[in-house]
Amino acid sequence: MERNACYLSQESQLIASATLYIYQPKTLSSVLLVLLFPPYLPRSHIIMTDAEGQIHQPIHPDILKKLDPEFAAFHTATSLYQVPLHLLPWDPAVRKGSPVNGASEPLPVGSIKDIPLGKFSVRVFTPEGSAPDAGWPVLIYFHGGGWTLGNINTENAFCTNICKRAKAVVVSVDYRLAPENPYPAAVEDAVETLQWVYANGKAQLNIDTTKIAVGGSSSGGNLAAVVAHKAVQAVPPIPVFFQLLVVPVTDNTATTSGVPYKSWAENANTVQLTPGRMLWFRNNYLPNEKDRTAWESSPIFAPEESFKKLPKAWVAVMDLDVLRDEGIEYANKMKAAGVDVEVKLYETAPHPILAMDGESSCV
Repeated sequence: MERNACYLSQESQLIASATLYIYQPKTLSSVLLVLLFPPYLPRSHIIMTDAEGQIHQPIHPDILKKLDPEFAAFHTATSLYQVPLHLLPWDPAVRKGSPVNGASEPLPVGSIKDIPLGKFSVRVFTPEGSAPDAGWPVLIYFHGGGWTLGNINTENAFCTNICKRAKAVVVSVDYRLAPENPYPAAVEDAVETLQWVYANGKAQLNIDTTKIAVGGSSSGGNLAAVVAHKAVQAVPPIPVFFQLLVVPVTDNTATTSGVPYKSWAENANTVQLTPGRMLWFRNNYLPNEKDRTAWESSPIFAPEESFKKLPKAWVAVMDLDVLRDEGIEYANKMKAAGVDVEVKLYETAPHPILAMDGESSCV
């Protein structure tokens, strides 16, 4: 596992790179899936006093000493006085905003098209220029938000970055959300997307259906991991060749005890994705506790034979994230099954940092 110190400054960019290996007859070529995040978060104002109202999201001293100071400044400027959503009465109108502050504006790409599918829709980002002879590679991407937050606009910046820099079609999935549509609605939408892309992608999107990757962040990483298993278990199998799993939820039975995942206890006082917020998301998505041990909700419990057939993967975890250790354990389980896996650990970073590529107005 590679450990990366995450230092955010105006002089440097945080670059997370994952290589999508594309297998062709008798040749091996690759396309770099580069996630460029130029964060402009200032190093001043580490913490504020309650000068204007009640502080609802303070930075605990245990976390402050570990947290990147520029992220601390950004959190202080944007989140300190906000009441956490999991402490408020549920209102679906909160989905109109972004689950994470600090995203950039989308990049220009060749085309953007929304396509209705079943009970949901997808947004297709196509690169500029001419496709390869066999068609574009494609990434099916699932947004984060605890299966509760987010919408079809949530990952526009991220998806256009991948589309432009990896020269790949990106299919962003606007899957149904809890609590209105609890498990397994999101899984059903995710699987339907995979099947639709495989069956119709060549004709409708000009993609190469032998170069399908799946990816997602947080709850979206959970769905991507589940879909990868669904692909290899299909009859006949659907040829997914790469997994991009960013801070994935892999075990919905994890508890704050820190057993077996120490990060739930070590990061009990973390910012952004706190244990209380994560459990709120879980309760929304999985109100039936018996569903939490199903591998379609907790992919770490997928059959061993399924793990052996998974494609290579790139897994990003954050040091100050409660989900850190279950992401690492999931990667280790793939490795033990013979899967080629790269794990990248970002030190000093909390859960949402790879979604924060915008320019801050903090001073």
